[in-house]
Amino acid sequence: MTQTPQPVRGTQSLIGEDADRFAHVVATFDHVRRLYGFKRIEMPVIEPTAVFARTMGETTDVVSKEMYSFEDRSGDSITLRPEFTAGICRAYLSEGWQRFAPLKVATHGPAFRYERPQKGRFRQFHQLDAEVIGSAEPAADVELLAFGAQLLKKLGLSGVRLKLNTLGDAASRDAWRAQLVEHFSAHRAELSEDSQARLDKNPLRILDSKDARDRPFADSAPPMVLTAEAEDFFGAVKAGLDAAGVAYEIAPHLVRGLDYYRHTAFEFVTDQLGAQGTVIAGGRYDGLIEQLGGPHTPAVGWAAGIERLAMLIDAPDVEHPQVVFIPIGEEAELQCAKILKWVREDGFRADMLYRGNAKKRLSKASADKASIAIIVGEDEIAAGAVSFKFLAAGEQRSVPIHQIIQELEKQFRRDVPKIELPLA
Repeated sequence: MTQTPQPVRGTQSLIGEDADRFAHVVATFDHVRRLYGFKRIEMPVIEPTAVFARTMGETTDVVSKEMYSFEDRSGDSITLRPEFTAGICRAYLSEGWQRFAPLKVATHGPAFRYERPQKGRFRQFHQLDAEVIGSAEPAADVELLAFGAQLLKKLGLSGVRLKLNTLGDAASRDAWRAQLVEHFSAHRAELSEDSQARLDKNPLRILDSKDARDRPFADSAPPMVLTAEAEDFFGAVKAGLDAAGVAYEIAPHLVRGLDYYRHTAFEFVTDQLGAQGTVIAGGRYDGLIEQLGGPHTPAVGWAAGIERLAMLIDAPDVEHPQVVFIPIGEEAELQCAKILKWVREDGFRADMLYRGNAKKRLSKASADKASIAIIVGEDEIAAGAVSFKFLAAGEQRSVPIHQIIQELEKQFRRDVPKIELPLA
């Protein structure tokens, strides 16, 4: 026997309520991004590997261990995107999007990382992404954070906290980095293997290490001393959030390891998903576009995991069919197909059941929670009518074919149209 192929580990197929939750997250995101004036963009799933190797750092786990990279037939190194931001910045330069700056964009779709699948985390996962490119003002950070907060509120999530920190400007960050190297170097032998590897190239990442061996040294690390300019920027972000009614808590150990990150770093977190509690994460990355060969371009953005958000929301209401057609005979099926076209074009959710006897089909219509079953058989065709069966009440009456739309409008309390259905 032919063996049925199994799904790739870390991928999933969705149906029913799971698919509805997923779609509801995306639809809500699309609704809120329109309120905030973020343009919808579409991005390639594949990019040159250099897009991510340059912007994410050759030494990061994502680049060295997790990216799905391969050579195409031309010998070029191609990577399935592990995140959106780098590809968007590539497009900003290569597609001439600078002419739109400051640019507010949003997108969503799949991304890929080879890591151990766990709750809310997959090898093919899906993200929401929002970016403001070309704006150096703290107000851009505030607007992006307000966007995220309103999205979570619109999804009905409670108990989500916004953790906020500043990574300072280049001067304050460089001085802090030197202090951290000195501090951690004094304890190099006691650090975990990962943190020892990060010490020379990515010391900031030691601060958010989850390894118990690192925590005493991370907790006792010297704090960043901000320049006056960086202090003013962070103060403006906090004042803007206060004015916008977005609550936050300062998280001094919240960091981003790569050098192009500046100023604001943030995460929206929940305790409902265990250790994987971050649902939105982002920050300001004023140096990233320079890494791709572009001019200095300030930018800030965030990403959110669709799967994680879908796990947290209540199941959305299912849109059951309002009307179900039950044809009796081949001629009736053709007649129903014709009527269905008009009913659906008028905006009614309608289906047709054509298997089983009439009794079973009526039971199926009731199980599908339809309000009305429209029965069409030889007698109805001969009379130029259909039978409306009101499933909840069990009542049934004849309706002329040309008045079907008007009758449905009346039953569902919509405005009655003045036209008649042009059916013989």
